[in-house]
Amino acid sequence: MITTPSFADPAPRGLCTDCGVSRMADPAACGKACQFIRPDYPTLETLVHGRAATDQDDERFFGVTQVMYRAALRPARKGAQWTGLTTRLAERLLEMGAVDAVLTMVPDPVDRWRPHPAIITDPADMAEARGMRMGYAPLLALLEPARDAGHTRIAVIGIPCQIYALRALEAELGFDRIYVIGTPCSDNTTTENFHDFLALLTDAPEIVTYLEFRADYHVELRFADGTQRLIPFLKLPISDLPDDFFPLTCRTCVDYTNRLADITVGYMAGEGEQWLIVRNARGAEMLAALDCEVTLEPPGSWGKRAGSVKGFVENTRLAAGGLPLRRMPDWLRGIMGWLMPWIGPRGLEFARARVEMKAAETVLHLRRAEPAKMKNMVPEHVWNLAKPYGLEREDSERQEGG
Repeated sequence: MITTPSFADPAPRGLCTDCGVSRMADPAACGKACQFIRPDYPTLETLVHGRAATDQDDERFFGVTQVMYRAALRPARKGAQWTGLTTRLAERLLEMGAVDAVLTMVPDPVDRWRPHPAIITDPADMAEARGMRMGYAPLLALLEPARDAGHTRIAVIGIPCQIYALRALEAELGFDRIYVIGTPCSDNTTTENFHDFLALLTDAPEIVTYLEFRADYHVELRFADGTQRLIPFLKLPISDLPDDFFPLTCRTCVDYTNRLADITVGYMAGEGEQWLIVRNARGAEMLAALDCEVTLEPPGSWGKRAGSVKGFVENTRLAAGGLPLRRMPDWLRGIMGWLMPWIGPRGLEFARARVEMKAAETVLHLRRAEPAKMKNMVPEHVWNLAKPYGLEREDSERQEGG
């Protein structure tokens, strides 16, 4: 069964991704839960994982980690964005009776690209949640309807800003058990903006059935007629998008890898498969439940990221608050588009590069647009990632006593 409750309009906020808390019975809970006010990752990591992330090795990039894998479901599930691992983890929890319900997204009945929050109780219905959606959706507004329906053990599939708020409120929600399957942030935008972007990529946006930013420096499009198209990143029309295509919230994200999930399922270090970060015992429990359905390999790592990140940082500076310029002569774009999969960072080094880019982007955009928020909103792990690229705290950006 799939339930899609309706919600009240959100209370107006400044930096807000409409995670759903402002639509709940107590919208003032945003003051405690919001990632964009004063996030406290060490405290919440300790509550969720038993310890905070270290500033050593890959934990400084990706958060608390038990183990990482390059993974794939075999066979891949039809209609999935990658192999279907994210939805299969939740489906298996329902099959085993470990949870009563899964809180996730399904396609809007009018616009299949628009995410629609849903409570799923039948494992077979998890197939409806496969695939990518683009836009804002108040996932956490499902918590109260789920609780009111008598669900005491739930799984939640969400992006980082949703999961931070969930963890901040978790102790007060009254559920017996919550499993959290996180996906990395995807630089969200409105569904309307996404349709505009599709129209720049193809003359037939109405028949696009699939879009993915791949770790081989290409965007993949699939069409209803069975055709496929690969577009190198460097040939994307990013410079043709309006400056506010990505909102300030997404340009100042402080948690790209969903550090508070029990298990993170992404693509960045997957090298064409999926990338798993098992963070705690609950994440290990979910993965173990799939048994021989999933292939697991150590993630690889190739290349050097420093040049790519430095170029991104400088480009972001030059963009003066908008999107990175990413302009180059058309003749050179083709050459670089061909070279990047061979000379650019890959595997874990690609993921490290992307996380460092997001950290630098956060500092540069927030410093320009909301300088008063710098001392509270940027956590220490972001400063540590940005520091090698010349981005350090200024005196006005330090908390008292910091």
